[in-house]
Amino acid sequence: MATPSEDGAEQGSGGLPQLDFDTWPSQIIWTAVALLVLYQLMTNYALPRISGILETRADTIADDLDRAEMLEQKAREASEAYDKALAEARQSAQKIAEQTRAEIQTRVNAAMEKADAEISARTAESEKRIGEIQAEAAENVKSVAREVATALVDKLAPGTGDDAALSAAIDGRT
Repeated sequence: MATPSEDGAEQGSGGLPQLDFDTWPSQIIWTAVALLVLYQLMTNYALPRISGILETRADTIADDLDRAEMLEQKAREASEAYDKALAEARQSAQKIAEQTRAEIQTRVNAAMEKADAEISARTAESEKRIGEIQAEAAENVKSVAREVATALVDKLAPGTGDDAALSAAIDGRT
């Protein structure tokens, strides 16, 4: 074990070894050696790897940008093709709609002509039937008028009625 006086002597002469001027030459040499070894390690191993990684990263970024630009161009072309196809489809749909309208209008016109012809035929038939009904009604009126006139003449002046004269009078009035 060290004696207190020896420990005190050791403490008094020392201090910080970095500030001891006796050890500076060896510290400077070892610092230079350490810096030289660190420089060699950095230049031979670390910096080439870092620069390789940075170069690879830059190439990857450039390739990604080129690919993105190419995909953007393809997207623009696809969008233009889509817009063109959409416009053509709209034009085609419009033409089909116009053709369909024309066909429907033709069918409607034909149906209307057919309906008009049927209505005209039915109207003519109805007018003929009305004429027949009017003629029949006129005959019925004459017949009823003869019967009434004959009955009146028989009631008012029995035996003086002339059927021919009554018929002529009724025919002259109607």
